[in-house]
Amino acid sequence: MMRRREFLALAAGAATLKGLPSPKIKDVSVIATSPAGLRLVVVKVTTDQDGLYGYGCATFTQRAELVVEAVKQYLRPLILGKPADRIIDLWRAMDASSYWRNGPVLNNAISGVDEALWDIKGRQANMPVFQLLGGKCREGALAYSHASGKEPEETIDQARALIAQGFKVVRLQVGVPGLAGYGAAAGQAAPPASLTEGPVFEPLPYVRRALALFERARKELGNEIELLHDVHERVPPRMAVQFAKDMEQFRLFYLEDALAPEDIAYFRQIRAQCATPLAMGELFNNPNEWTPLLKEQLIDYIRCHVSQVGGLTPALKVAALAEQCQVKTAWHGPGDTSPVGHCANVTLDLVCPNFGVQEWSASTERILEVFSGYPEMRDGYLFPNDKPGWGVEVNEKAAAKYPFGFGESEQRRNLNGGWGEVRRRDGSIIQQ
Repeated sequence: MMRRREFLALAAGAATLKGLPSPKIKDVSVIATSPAGLRLVVVKVTTDQDGLYGYGCATFTQRAELVVEAVKQYLRPLILGKPADRIIDLWRAMDASSYWRNGPVLNNAISGVDEALWDIKGRQANMPVFQLLGGKCREGALAYSHASGKEPEETIDQARALIAQGFKVVRLQVGVPGLAGYGAAAGQAAPPASLTEGPVFEPLPYVRRALALFERARKELGNEIELLHDVHERVPPRMAVQFAKDMEQFRLFYLEDALAPEDIAYFRQIRAQCATPLAMGELFNNPNEWTPLLKEQLIDYIRCHVSQVGGLTPALKVAALAEQCQVKTAWHGPGDTSPVGHCANVTLDLVCPNFGVQEWSASTERILEVFSGYPEMRDGYLFPNDKPGWGVEVNEKAAAKYPFGFGESEQRRNLNGGWGEVRRRDGSIIQQ
C-alpha cells in the first residue's frame, strides 16, 4: 500500500508535469538564400517564449519570390498571436483562408509555417520530431543518388563511384546526342535541324538511348545493385506505356514520372501490361491527384515533394493512406530542398512503416556554412541528428551572403530562378 509521503510526492510531481504554457506566435519571417545556386526559402516562426522558435522549408525554387511574399503578406498576419502548438488547426486555417487552394505557391508557404511549428514543438519537448511521431521504425533510411553522363560509359563510371561510397540504389541518366535531355548533359553531336531556336528534345531518340544505357548497365554493374530512371514526364502517354514494358527486362527499382500529372489515367494501362515498378508524385499538390493512384494501387512508390503538398502534416496523411494501399514512400529530395526539408524527409523515412527509399543530394561547403544539422550519410543510409526539433540551425548572416541569383546562369537569373523553354523540332513546347 502506498505511504502518504510517497503519494504526496507523486501528486506534486504530476502538478509539475502539466508543462509550459502554450507558446504564442510572436513573429513570422523568411530567410531567402541561395548558397548552392538554387533558391531556398526557409520560414522562421518565433514565439513569445524566450529562445523558442522553429524553422520550416518553403522552397519552390522556380517561383521562390512569390512564396516569400505569400508568407509575409498573407500567412504572417493570419497567424500572429495564435497558439503555436495547434499545428493541425493552423494548417487548416492557412489552407482555407485563400479559398482557391492546393497550388504550389500557397502549399510551399504553408509548409514553411507547418514545419516550423513542428520544430517548435520538438524544441519545447526537448526531443527530435521523430520521437514526437512515435519513434523510429528503422535505424537509417536507404538512400539513392544520381549518376549521369554525356555517354553511357560516363554514367556507368559515376555509378561505380557511388557504389564504392556505399550506395545500394543508383539513378541512371544519360545525355542524348544533340538534344536537351533531363538529368544529363547532351551527348556529342550537332543539334538536329529544327523549326525553332534554343534547346530541342525528341522523345524517341531519348527512349532508345535510355534502353541502350540500361542494357549496358545491367551487364557491367550486375544484378545486385538497384537501378532507377527518371522519365521526367517527357514522353507521350502511349510511348510511356511501351517504354515501361521495354524497361521491365532490366528489373528496375522503379521508373519515375513516366507520365505527367495530367495523364495519370494511363497508369492503368502501364500496370495492366507490365510489372515495372512505378514512382510518381513530385509535381502533385492536390489529394485528388494522388488518392486514385494509391487506392487503385497503380504505382509502387509515392514520391511527393513534402513542401509542395503543404509540409509534414499533410505528408503524414499521404504516407498513412499509402501504407493501407501497400504503396511505399520515396519523398522528393533534390538540391532545391533546404536542409530543413531534408530533415523532414528523413524524419518521415524513419517513422513511416511503408518507407521505400530516399532521394539524396549531398551538402556543399556553402550550404554547411548557412545550415547546421544536415542529415548524415553513411554506407548508403541517412541518419538524422538527435537534437530537439529538426536539429537545424540557420546562420542568418551567412545566408545573407548568398542572395537570390547567386551562382545562377544568365538565363536562370533573368527568369528569377525559373526554367527556360524546351521545344520539339517542330517548335512545340514539351513538358519538363
